[in-house]
Amino acid sequence: MPEPYRHDEPYAQGLLDVGDGQRIHWNTSGDPAGKPAVVVHGGPGSGHNPGSRRYFDPRRYRIVQYDQRGCGRSLPHAADPSTGLEHNTTAHLVADLERLREHLGIDKWLLYGGSWGSTLILAYAEAHPERVSGIVVCGVTMTRPEELEWLYQGVGRFLPGPWEEFRDFLPAADRDGDVFDLLAAYSRQLNSPEESVRRAAARAWATWEDAVISHEVLGKPNAYSDRPSDALMAFTRITAHYFSHRAFLADGQLLSNAGRLAGIPGELIHGRLDLGGPLHTPWQLAKAWPDARLTVIDEAGHTGSPRMAEALLAAVERFA
Repeated sequence: MPEPYRHDEPYAQGLLDVGDGQRIHWNTSGDPAGKPAVVVHGGPGSGHNPGSRRYFDPRRYRIVQYDQRGCGRSLPHAADPSTGLEHNTTAHLVADLERLREHLGIDKWLLYGGSWGSTLILAYAEAHPERVSGIVVCGVTMTRPEELEWLYQGVGRFLPGPWEEFRDFLPAADRDGDVFDLLAAYSRQLNSPEESVRRAAARAWATWEDAVISHEVLGKPNAYSDRPSDALMAFTRITAHYFSHRAFLADGQLLSNAGRLAGIPGELIHGRLDLGGPLHTPWQLAKAWPDARLTVIDEAGHTGSPRMAEALLAAVERFA
């Protein structure tokens, strides 16, 4: 297996004012004259992982990482209950990414990311296809209502105990609606004026997320629950906000608009054992986007595997 590249420290970073009282943190590493690439983190609300830049040859890439609104080192932080989320939507994040490209003086860039990051990448690329040189995504999602219904309810058929615990954390009056009623109820708990209620809701949400990936023997145990307290609070609060609003996207929007990706080469890398995000999603996307290649990693789930890491390194190399 090829070794990941060295983990260089950023040579530049800053806070970019994107309006609405929001400032997003960004950094760049690698070669300032190299091929531009931007890493779009998952979540929503996870913040960037510096280790992701190890998939890029720092001698050939100019690597951009940033934190989406309300998380990581961006300000104001969503762990603070006074931080409103009304200006935190998919359209805002697409606009932020374009503003960051302009701020850094980049003409076109490679988009790299996974999970929620793949949804945001697709939304950005369909809005600004002329600014995209290529796309590499893993753990592919389009955050359609059917995908959210599966992740927060349907997959409970395999995990009935943990799913009932996830549901029964909520007050009895909030348990009997559809999955979007459940997500909205969690969002209300995560925005409670009582800190103890917010923190308990964050733990309950993370416990369910951990349960969904618990079958992945190659994954990190408690991958969600082990986050620092404020990072977990921001992640769960922002995620519930987005998902209770169906990611602020029309049903099937990204798949319907996949024709806008024509001419953009793409690499879709997905684990066959991804229980929370079944292979059906990237399969449909690959059929609608002829310039994309789908690679299925048999032993990988949502949290990846050594073979998935190898496939990601090879995909990024392809675009170098």
